[in-house]
Amino acid sequence: MKIKSTILGIAALLVAGLVQAQDFKFPADPALEKKARELNAAYTDYKDSEQFIEATHPLNWLLVNVPNLNESIYQNGVVIYDAASKATTDEAQKRVYQDSVMSIFIKRGEIYKDEAKWIENKAYYGYEYFKGDEDKIPSVAKDFERAIELNGGLVTTGLYAYYFNIVYRNYAYHSAYTPEQVLEKFNFIQSEFDKAEAKGEDIATLRGTTEQILAAMELIDCNFIENTMGPKLAADPTNEALATQIFNYSVQYKCYSTKAFLQALEIKHANEPSFSTSQVIAMRYMQEENSDKAEAMWGQALKLAENNTQKADAQMELAKIYAKQGKKSAARSAAKEVANLDPSRNSDIYSMIGGMYMNSFNDCKGGVSVIKDRAVFIAAYNAYQKAGDSSGMAQARAQFPSKEEVFAEGMQIGQSLSTGCWVGESVSLATRD
Repeated sequence: MKIKSTILGIAALLVAGLVQAQDFKFPADPALEKKARELNAAYTDYKDSEQFIEATHPLNWLLVNVPNLNESIYQNGVVIYDAASKATTDEAQKRVYQDSVMSIFIKRGEIYKDEAKWIENKAYYGYEYFKGDEDKIPSVAKDFERAIELNGGLVTTGLYAYYFNIVYRNYAYHSAYTPEQVLEKFNFIQSEFDKAEAKGEDIATLRGTTEQILAAMELIDCNFIENTMGPKLAADPTNEALATQIFNYSVQYKCYSTKAFLQALEIKHANEPSFSTSQVIAMRYMQEENSDKAEAMWGQALKLAENNTQKADAQMELAKIYAKQGKKSAARSAAKEVANLDPSRNSDIYSMIGGMYMNSFNDCKGGVSVIKDRAVFIAAYNAYQKAGDSSGMAQARAQFPSKEEVFAEGMQIGQSLSTGCWVGESVSLATRD
């Protein structure tokens, strides 16, 4: 990870610290006091000269025989044993040194009762040493979670990527959490990233790392969103955080057809209404053949539209809904408004109007005059002509009256006719032959 070098520097600084300005508690026995002073000086000299393996010997004596000497032996002890673990080539001895680092933290806590000061560092070293050790991963996770518990979060933002990697491993190896608990941890981490980002920190890489880890866990799919997260939102529809989570996951995993997504989107729209949210909700209602709700939502979309293109989209969908509901006059009015907003859609609009006219014959015929009854087909032809729809024009013309029918009713080709009915247009009489 790119963050490793930064964390190493910060962690080393935090662990090493400054020697506490407190008195050293040397033994009362003169012989022990002399030896303790000598070995305290010896390990310090070895440390300063970066002879870390050599430093472990006098330091170990101090830790065993004068554990209350001074907190600095624990602060320095972590640095020394960690450096010794890196210096040795003996794998068994390396593990001894690493275990010693962890033991030093524990012993320090027993004596000085200041766990909050160093628990994050213990978690960091545990991650470095044991992230590949299946048996030790739970204890590393516990240290990270203890640090968060005691301090309200991790002081070093970069450690959240390490923590979530341990969560991933603990889940994979030990089923230590439910999927919901993993998501809770992930969301907490993202909220901490948000805080850090607000302070000016660059957390793009860290955020990307945790997102990749979550994806690798394969916890989330459409079934999980619908059947696990959905019922929780249904039980608590005021849970805006859960609604946002469901919405984001639904978009990320393309789960647009779930009821959970629709409910989350409705909550999001109620809080932050926009053309896009109302548009998607309306389309979902149409898929469910709930035209009344779709009509209301497209009406909202029309009011929220930011430009003529969006207004035209909303009006076109309203026209389709009105047509489906049998509200033909309203459908035509909405369609013509689309033409005013976006003339490039004239073809679709007038083809639609032509189709409505064609389908109105049975509703509009009076049964007295064949010529007047078929005037709706001439109106349909005119609409198709505006659309440039030659196929529609041919279908409409085929339903015009014949010359014989015109003659029989004593009418003249070219005379004006009123379609009547809801169509309400005047057309020029024409024949099909």
